[in-house]
This record gives sequence, structure tokens and C-alpha cells, in this order.
Amino acid sequence: MSSNVVLSNPQNTPKISAGRWEQRIGQRSRPDYIEGALSALIFIISLLYLFLFRRHSGIDPDEGIVLQGADRILRGEVPYRDFFSFYTPGSFYLVAALFKVFGNSFLAARTSIAAVGAGCSVITYLLSRRVCSRKIALLAAAFTMTNGVAYRFLVLHNWYSTFFACLTIFAAVKLLESQKPTWGFATGSLAALTILIEQSKGVGLCLGLFLGFAILVGLGRRRYSEARNFVVFAIGFLWPWIATFSYFASQHAVKIMLQDWLWPLLHYTSANHVPYGYQNWTADAREAILHSGPMWVRICKYIAVSPGFIVPLLPLAGVVWLGYWGVRVWKNKRDASANSDYYVLVSGGLSGLLLSAVIVRADIAHVMDLAPLWYVVLAWILGSRNFQSNLLKKLRPALIVYFCVSFGLMSLALILNINGTENRIQTRRGVVMTPGKDTVLDFVQAHIPAGTELLVYPYLPLYNYLTETHSPARLDFFQAGMNTAAQADGIIADLESKKIHAVLFEPGFAEKFATSWPETPLRDVVNDPVADFIIRNYRVCAALTTPQGWRFQFMARKEENCT
Repeated sequence: MSSNVVLSNPQNTPKISAGRWEQRIGQRSRPDYIEGALSALIFIISLLYLFLFRRHSGIDPDEGIVLQGADRILRGEVPYRDFFSFYTPGSFYLVAALFKVFGNSFLAARTSIAAVGAGCSVITYLLSRRVCSRKIALLAAAFTMTNGVAYRFLVLHNWYSTFFACLTIFAAVKLLESQKPTWGFATGSLAALTILIEQSKGVGLCLGLFLGFAILVGLGRRRYSEARNFVVFAIGFLWPWIATFSYFASQHAVKIMLQDWLWPLLHYTSANHVPYGYQNWTADAREAILHSGPMWVRICKYIAVSPGFIVPLLPLAGVVWLGYWGVRVWKNKRDASANSDYYVLVSGGLSGLLLSAVIVRADIAHVMDLAPLWYVVLAWILGSRNFQSNLLKKLRPALIVYFCVSFGLMSLALILNINGTENRIQTRRGVVMTPGKDTVLDFVQAHIPAGTELLVYPYLPLYNYLTETHSPARLDFFQAGMNTAAQADGIIADLESKKIHAVLFEPGFAEKFATSWPETPLRDVVNDPVADFIIRNYRVCAALTTPQGWRFQFMARKEENCT
């Protein structure tokens, strides 16, 4: 794929002889061949690199959400009708399909994240290559591989939706360049699928792309307003929705599905709001990172964690880029450069994604979930051929050195972290390597048969998945301040009506609110009716710990034997 994009006018194309035409085709196909080969190589190298992370787990509380949802689907349950989720259903059915084909295992799910991450690296390269040198585009792809998906290598809806967002922006750029209906159809389809995997990210992406195209049309780029482009985009956008609503209508679940999709507007944001770029560091982590060790070690750690403060600035730079190129196009309406249009469209899409993150939860984890696209902006800063700034040209060599060193140290820390996972645990879903000793998995598997209902309360559904147990409630996790009192009453009702024998309970979970959800009202932290019910009706059989040092209690009903 050529890096120099030039708009052409087929009606004014001069006639050339067959020999000269073949020679010109050969000249154009050689760069395309090289870019195709490089894209394949990037995918393979990224896939092999991310394979290193597949079995390693810190037992993250979020990772089990999609895994348990997919497992419920394989058991015949229907999202929203049979279990609660405020996510759109795409990630659940995608993982369920993977399990159906490759087997229901932790490794199969993690392999899909490696494949998605490798695909994101390729898209980062292709988007960057259009306006940057090959070296800079390869550097951006390398950052995506080592400091993108690897930063938070978990089975989450976030990576699937980010991958589809990358594909959507790439298809939109191809539509911009070629004006072919097939790319309009692809753009619409991929945009709809992004929403169906994660609604806030998908809606933000669509708003951003609409803004980009609206600016181009409004500033005189009339070639983008052809009616056929809107028609094929609309057809591509509508068919996933028709299929989704038809399926859930057949399951008598459309009404409750819509209610669950809109549920976050009333409940999610208020409890999960944090400052932009919030680091989620505990006091112990802050002390270990910033204040422990010799000075040279601390300096290395400062450099290694600095990308966590720099990456949140890249989306803001994308907004600035949108304003700069929008003004430039407005002042030079006769300019036929496709590069200026490319900047407006892509930075518009990225601005929409930034808006979705700010509205929902803008901590460093959610910012890094979109790192493959933010690194396109980084490539522009380090090597765009179209931005004329003498100061930036002078700073670029130093910036490239800094980013290579800092991102290299961060990726080294991530690799060293998985190399320290010496604890090998044989779970019912496959082997898992953990950084510290985990006594929960072995104990639960020794005392609870597969297929048993086990409430893990309040928030670690990954234990349900790895032990092949499932929640007796409609919820797989509970977050005070976000989930409602009615949902808490539903958990209690399920425990009572089903006479659930065992509960895996984390009594110290409230200590996490100050770090993870600092805006949670204190009354919701103190008042926990489910915890009160568990304490009244269950007794402690064993005290257990996770690799992170979190303490769980395995509890049985007071009138029953622990074994």
C-alpha cells in the first residue's frame, strides 16, 4: 500500500501505450507488495510475542465477565433475559463461538486476544504509513504490540471493540481514498458491530467519523457527499441491527435488552467517574514505584511508568490535530491533497473515541484500551511529512529516543512480570500461571464439583469460570454504588430460594473503593445487605488468598457441614 495518497481524476487520465501501462502497474504494485508482506510479518511477530502472555494471570476481577457470559450462552441462557449485563452482546457471542469451535478453555479465549492484538498492530502500521515513513510506522506498530494489548492482556470486551474500531477507521480511510461502495458497506457494518460489542465506544466512534465527514463535506469536499456512499453505508450499518433484534425478538428479550443497554446511563458513570488519566495506584504501589530503591533504580522506574502519563495526552493531541487540519482545509478549499482529508477524518474518529472514554471512565486502563489508535497520533508527532514546524523537526530525534527508551522499559517490566509467574495451577479450564500463590482455586476445586452453583461475592467472576462453577444469581459480579439495591435483593432471594451451600466471600472488598472507585458514596460502601445476609447465614470454613494478596473466605451454610 503506497504511503503517498493522491486524488485522481479518471476522466482526465491520459492515454498510454500497453507497454508503458504495464511498466506503471509494476511500479505501483511493488510498494503494495512490500506493504502487504510487511503487514503479514507484523501480524506474525505480534502474534508470537503476545503468545507469551496467554497463560499468565494476576486473577483480575474484570476478566471473568465476558468468560462467564459466554459460558452461560453455551449452557443455553440468553443475555438480558436469563442474566444481567449492561454490555451489548457482541463480545459474549464472539467468545461463545470461539469456545464452540476451539473448546471452552482459558487458553482459547486468551489466544483470541493475541490475535486481536496482532490485528491492531497491523492497522496501526497501515494508518500511520499513509503519512509517515516506514520506520516511524513500524515503530508505532511495535508500540502497539509491546505496550498496547500487552499492557492489559485480559479477555475483555474492550479489546474486541478496539479491534473493530480500528477496522472501522481503516475502512473509512479506504472509502475516503477510493469512493468504492464496498468500503462504504464495510465501514457501516464495522461501525455497527463496534456498537454491538461495546455501545459507548461504538457510539463515540460513529459520532467522530460523522464529524470528520461533515467537516469535509461542509468545507467543499463534495466528492464525499455522493448519494451511493450514504446508501451502502446505511445498508451496512443496518443489517447487524436487524439480525440482532430479530434474534432477541425470537427469544422474547427485546424490551429487557434495551433496558439493560440504557442501564449505564443511570448507574455506571456516577460510580465509575475518575479524573482523566487516573492511574489506579494503591498507596503501596505508589510507594514501591516512586519512593523505594536506590536513586538510579527510581529514575529507571520513573522513565518506565512515564508512558502512563504521556499516552493520555495523545488523544488530546488528536483533537488539536483535527482543529489544525480543519482550519487548513477551510483556508485552502482548492487543495486536492488527500492527506489533509485523511487527517480530518481519522482525528475526527479519534476525538469521538476520546469523548466516549471521558464520559464513561477515563482512567489509564480505559485510555490504554485504545492505545493502538492513539499510537497513530504518536506516529504523526514523530514523523508526519505534512506538518511544517521547525521546532517539532528539531525535537523529533530526541522524542524518538525518549519514546523508544521509556516504552522499551515499560515493555521490559511487563515481560519481567510474566516471567515471575512461577505458580502453575491446573484449573478445570486449563493451566494458569500466577505471580503469587493462589489458595482459592485449589481449595474450591477440591470441595466444589464442576457445574455447581457458587456465589463469588462481590466481584471476581474469573473464579467461577476457572473452577467451572456458576453464579446462582442473575449477576456474575456486584459493585456497590453502581449495582442497585433491587439487584442486591435479587442475589439474597436466589441464595435463600436455592439453598446455596457455599459462598466465596471477600470481606475486605470495601478497602478497594478508595483506589478503584473513589466517587462511590460512602453510604453504599457501608451498607451492604448481601454481605450482611452472608455473615448471618454462613460460617467460615477456610481463609484463602489470591495472587494479589486479597483475602477470601470459603463459607458454608451454618446448618451444613463445611465438607
